[in-house]
Amino acid sequence: MPYTKVIQQLKENLQIAYRQAIDSDNRLDELQKAGHGKFVAIFNKEQGFTQNSNRFLPYVQELATEFETIQESIHTSPETLEAFVKKLGVLLQTLQTFKQQSK
Repeated sequence: MPYTKVIQQLKENLQIAYRQAIDSDNRLDELQKAGHGKFVAIFNKEQGFTQNSNRFLPYVQELATEFETIQESIHTSPETLEAFVKKLGVLLQTLQTFKQQSK
């Protein structure tokens, strides 16, 4: 798959994550007002994120910053790309699970 196609796919997935994060964060706000959702962070350091938040948007913002670096870089190492894809995958999967379980 050509590099530009990979970048486009990552960008689309990041946009999906952003929209889902807004919805999920709103739902988390509702749950917290109802006395639920007493946790410190959604992801731990082992999942590759540097953020430590009980909302999804900071994680999406972290990935957006990384994505800009990947886009601007002429040579992105396969390891960097793989780490990014892994984190994006974990984020999207967690958002989907949260959406299903919080109905």
